[in-house]
Amino acid sequence: MNTEELWGIPRKTASLLDFLDPPSPLPPSPVPGVTCGPMFQQAGRPGWIEVIAGVMFSGKSEELIRRVRRAVIARKQVQVFKSHLDARYAGLFSVSSHDGVTVEAEPVDSAEEIARRLRDTTEVVAVDEAQFLDDGIIDMANRLADAGVRVILAGTDVDFRGQPFGPMPTLMCIAEVVDKFQAICVVCGGPATRNQRLVNGKPALWDSPIIMVGGRESYEARCRHCHRVPRQDEDQTALL
Repeated sequence: MNTEELWGIPRKTASLLDFLDPPSPLPPSPVPGVTCGPMFQQAGRPGWIEVIAGVMFSGKSEELIRRVRRAVIARKQVQVFKSHLDARYAGLFSVSSHDGVTVEAEPVDSAEEIARRLRDTTEVVAVDEAQFLDDGIIDMANRLADAGVRVILAGTDVDFRGQPFGPMPTLMCIAEVVDKFQAICVVCGGPATRNQRLVNGKPALWDSPIIMVGGRESYEARCRHCHRVPRQDEDQTALL
């Protein structure tokens, strides 16, 4: 039975952009517990959100690329986006792992720009370096998943201070699937869950800017015990 016979409504071609600007209410979903959106009518299944989180050098981008390639093999319509702030390795128009694995991507500076670039036929949306995007990515991810789209988001969950980074904590909360990757601490060899920022070979101070894009020349993966973020008044405090 097709959608028209099931719901008794005429066929209408849905647009992702139409969904992001909520349309008029739809009939109840034929699947209990699942909220319908226009893309659900086309895809015939609900969407969901996957988050790939962790520190630098833990393999997040490589895992996102692996999932994108598998989706392409499965003949899904895929769009890949990345923050325009990250032009490392293969350049601005590719998602790249630290080991040189790449996939083509569209650079964006906001969730709104992703909405403008979405195609009506897209079934899988992947976003790398999601920590650099605005909080609008949270609502967008929810709306896309409600519309039957698979959303894959990769990003660093903590900043160089070891604090929650941008929209990542909320994205991890709303996702159906969360994978938190660890790297290897370059000091002790333990599980690394922190990003050690280095300036001239020394740990960056606490009050340094939160965002500073870099690679192995500027960052190391470290465990919580080997992670250092000194404050400017640290030497004076030690003397008291």
